[in-house]
Amino acid sequence: MGIGHVRYPTAGSSNHAEAQPFYVNSPYGIVFAHNGNLINTSELLQFMDQTAHRHINTTSDSELLLNIFADNLQKTGKFRINEEDIFTAIGDLMQQCKGAYACVAMLAGFGIIGFRDPNGIRPLGMASRKAIGGGEGKDYLFASESVVADASGFIDWEDVKPGEAVIITRERVTRRQVGKAATFAPDIFEYVYFARPDSVLDGISVYRSRMAMGDALAAEVKRVLEENNLSVDVVIPVPDTSRVAALNLAQKLNLPYREGFIKNRYVGRTFIMPGQQMRKKNVRRKLNAMALEFQDKNVLIVDDSIVRGTTSKEIIQMAKDVGAKKVIVASCAPPIRHSNVYGIDMPSRTELVAHERNTEEIAKAIGADLVIFQTLPDLIESVRCFNTSIETFDCSVFTGKYVTGGVSEEYLAALEKTRADNVKNKAEVGNLGSLEGKGGGGLADPVSGVNGKEAAAAASGPLNGADTVGLHNSWKLG
Repeated sequence: MGIGHVRYPTAGSSNHAEAQPFYVNSPYGIVFAHNGNLINTSELLQFMDQTAHRHINTTSDSELLLNIFADNLQKTGKFRINEEDIFTAIGDLMQQCKGAYACVAMLAGFGIIGFRDPNGIRPLGMASRKAIGGGEGKDYLFASESVVADASGFIDWEDVKPGEAVIITRERVTRRQVGKAATFAPDIFEYVYFARPDSVLDGISVYRSRMAMGDALAAEVKRVLEENNLSVDVVIPVPDTSRVAALNLAQKLNLPYREGFIKNRYVGRTFIMPGQQMRKKNVRRKLNAMALEFQDKNVLIVDDSIVRGTTSKEIIQMAKDVGAKKVIVASCAPPIRHSNVYGIDMPSRTELVAHERNTEEIAKAIGADLVIFQTLPDLIESVRCFNTSIETFDCSVFTGKYVTGGVSEEYLAALEKTRADNVKNKAEVGNLGSLEGKGGGGLADPVSGVNGKEAAAAASGPLNGADTVGLHNSWKLG
């Protein structure tokens, strides 16, 4: 059994010392990997120092989570612990820790544990397959996206429920609800941008949700174009995330769909790159505009979202450089005006192009002739229609309303300080420079093939007579 992780920290520094998984040898030997972000780190650090007497070596909240878990286990005072002790420790952790967290832990010689915060903000699931080593047992896997299971031959994908903990040992699989009941609110940005389209998260096909986003956006585009007395000659997606939505939009509006931008596969996601100059430079390296699709045309460029506006501005300029008459941008997401505090590396509010700007001002800032945003009700319905049991989603980047509560202006200011470009640029590692120090942006997981945001865990040992247990854990970048 084992755990791996390539997600880079969205709170704290990007130093190699913060590469996950983290490890503590006391008690029992625990390895720990985490996706998400805690919002009460200051009080937890005080507790660690004054009460638990545990030293935290880094600024990563993942190490903090690990030590909270370790301290709760140590309270048992037992030479050997059992599943009951672990469930109790995780239940106590969920009362202590506020924020978003999907976690996998490994206890030396015991087993692997997966758990998810009571709001289920970050995704986590599990799957199984017949043991590769032979016998009657099974291999098991934890992952953030179902595609990891598909790629590795695992079946029977099942989401870990909000507030649920799952323990896999050599003998059995045990599950229990250990967190207090809370509003189930998965992050809607997973469906807009982060997840691969062939994934299924919390019973919702990412592909189908993006098709629905395109259909809903088509109606808004038609309304706004008529309002502004404009026509469009061609629909062009920004590869790759917006392709599905753009195709559906084009079909709905009976417009030609064209691949006007060719993508360089060797450049990673630009919005997480450190420094404005780095992001600008890499947009041009990443995309190339084909003149024949733009020349003398009114072009509708469809993107999944607009964050800083850096990418959008460069793309619009590229389109105009090759002869586009008018460039209209349609976003599958509403304007992003607020910081993400749950593990996605959204910059400080002042870096967001939509912050304190209306639609016309945003269009001017990025150089577009017109910008059209998806409405929030349409976005929510595009995702929720495939699983109506989910009553709400975390939409805090659009609304500023945080599902966990407890997000003060002081906390946001402190978080923005750690994320500011001038701080990130100083977080250089060895001779690699600040970009390489980020760890996540464009690396591909060799098992899942998911772009630059996944990590892996594997485990082996007999289970119900099995020779091996396989666990694979894919952690989201955000």
